[in-house]
Amino acid sequence: MVTIGTFDGVHLGHQVILKRLVQSAGEIGGESVVVTFYPHPRQVLSHDSCIKFITTQEEKIRLLESLGIDNLIIIKFTKEFANIPSESFIKDILVKNIEPSVLIIGYDHHFGKGRDGDFEMLNELGKECHFTVEKIQEQDVENVAVSSTKIRNYLACGDIRKANKLLGYYYSYSGKVVHGQEVGHKLGYPTANLEVADEFKLIEKPGVYATLAEIDGKPYHAMTYIGSRPTLQDNRPQSIETHVINYEKNLYDKEIKIRFVDFVRDDKKFDNFDALKHQIDIDEQTITNILNKLS
Repeated sequence: MVTIGTFDGVHLGHQVILKRLVQSAGEIGGESVVVTFYPHPRQVLSHDSCIKFITTQEEKIRLLESLGIDNLIIIKFTKEFANIPSESFIKDILVKNIEPSVLIIGYDHHFGKGRDGDFEMLNELGKECHFTVEKIQEQDVENVAVSSTKIRNYLACGDIRKANKLLGYYYSYSGKVVHGQEVGHKLGYPTANLEVADEFKLIEKPGVYATLAEIDGKPYHAMTYIGSRPTLQDNRPQSIETHVINYEKNLYDKEIKIRFVDFVRDDKKFDNFDALKHQIDIDEQTITNILNKLS
């Protein structure tokens, strides 16, 4: 049993395909195989240098493994690979190396040079190469079609709730806690400054978020700020700062994971530190109320 795709986000639509793959393999005593690509084709073919993704390669692998996939094949995507005709990809790579009995694909799956390979072509090739093709229909959540593009757009505009609904889990990223200017200490809200290593990881719209911070495998309530700290006027690039509520241990150099639950407010410039401190007090209470409802 085989499926093919880029699977950015491994969202609810992908999960339906992958669960069906695992189920089908189990029914016939076979193995489930996922074929994906790295780098992402858009990184190789697109001229957009600002392209960002929902999941890093490591995150994608962990999500796929969590769904019970038996085998993961990662094909190095190059411009030369992109020029392989769709029929050659199926016959010379997929059939020759994997010999699938069933190929499960999404409703809009296209592949090969010029993306001219589709469900109809696969059906014809299946008759010749002795495999069947199963197409999974479009998945909707509250009348919204699930897609990686929609999720990326929701994240970019701060609509974390809608993004999470289409993902089927809280959007997150991990990073190392690095030293900052310790302004949070002066305000009574010490923050962990997060350094996200993957330059292609999508960072949401600037603002304040209700989050869960995973530290040493344990979740804690937290408030996370994304922005350029306009009140400080220090002209620094965008930072990601998390205050872990009621947590007093040292976090420097630790690797922590932040899960985003809800968007609270936009980033803004305050007249002075007192006004900023007052707003953070309000933010903490708002976020505590949001997170308490999760229990």
